[in-house]
Amino acid sequence: MGGPSIFPEAGGVRLSGGEVVVEGFTCILHSKGADFLNRLKHIVPALLLTVMLAACAQEVTTEPQPTKTPPTPPAQTEPNETEPRYTAPFTGLRVEEPILDRPVMVMVNNHPKARPQSGLDQADIVYEILAEGEVTRFVAIYQSQKPAVIGPVRSIRPYYIQIGAGFDAVMVHAGGSPDALDMLSRSDYAYINEISNSGYFWREKFRQAPHNLYTSADLIAQAMKDKGMRMTSELPRFSFLPDNAKILGSESAKEIQVTFHKLYSAGYTYDEKKGKYLRLTDGKPHLELSSEKQLEVTNLLVLGARHRVLDSEGRRQVDVVGPGDGYLFQQGSVRKIKWKRSGGVIRAYEDEALTKEVQFLPGNTWINIVPDSPSLSASVTYQ
Repeated sequence: MGGPSIFPEAGGVRLSGGEVVVEGFTCILHSKGADFLNRLKHIVPALLLTVMLAACAQEVTTEPQPTKTPPTPPAQTEPNETEPRYTAPFTGLRVEEPILDRPVMVMVNNHPKARPQSGLDQADIVYEILAEGEVTRFVAIYQSQKPAVIGPVRSIRPYYIQIGAGFDAVMVHAGGSPDALDMLSRSDYAYINEISNSGYFWREKFRQAPHNLYTSADLIAQAMKDKGMRMTSELPRFSFLPDNAKILGSESAKEIQVTFHKLYSAGYTYDEKKGKYLRLTDGKPHLELSSEKQLEVTNLLVLGARHRVLDSEGRRQVDVVGPGDGYLFQQGSVRKIKWKRSGGVIRAYEDEALTKEVQFLPGNTWINIVPDSPSLSASVTYQ
């Protein structure tokens, strides 16, 4: 059955020995001999031969080639359109829209006859510092929340003014020490003194003066408008950890005792379920008046600062500029920090060089400033 190929071996097709070989497989023609093949060359047009080759190819059984499945693209996480995009500047908590309101600072009375207070639970930041004798006073900073009742309102001191001015806050108070009132009168600070603005305050009958003076966020806002005060502000910024952050590698601190004076102390107990510290004053739960709920704190700073008594009334000078030593309590743990006033506000740092600022957990912050003499450790204990 031999014989030469009748077609050139090109394009993967050749005809030889009575067989058509096409691209690696063979189709056997039903005729034999070279004579027939020679006649075929002259009889069958190229087009007809092409059809024959195609038909032959269709009869060949080949192994099916596996279909290449394109790789599955990684799952795309759709953005949660219900999750707020913005955060409150002083708490890091998520809010529905940007909050640019000018901060308000209210001097809140902490005399035993003024407890429980109103509105401290809605303050973004609360500073607690000694006034006269063994009595502390709260500097409540409001920006993201607008309490319906705040108070009792009390008088102001120079170091409280320093704190409020650093926030560009409107300072709300009822009178003040001679130095504080002189400081305000010679400055361009914004303040609302009840002594000359009683229409924006009221007195309750269930308490006696001077522990019964109150105001509200709405009344303060109205006073600001009436006096032509600026309503927005260039706000100081703080650094916050992610919502689900966990504090690791720190010393345990579930129970904290802070001694401001031999006759006055505050305490904090960590609540694992809430992830917050619960406030105590003189060993008793410190409550919010209207809700009767215990005050809660996410970030607690306890700072040692220089204190000096100025006069027979027991008025003090307190350093709120620093630098100094302190403790930061978060999630039932503690670490030592350094602090100083920077950008107008007190900030905590991890390093001795005061270059690496500590991040807060999203939530409120309380800052207790205690005498650094004889030592910070003498004023703060924890376990």
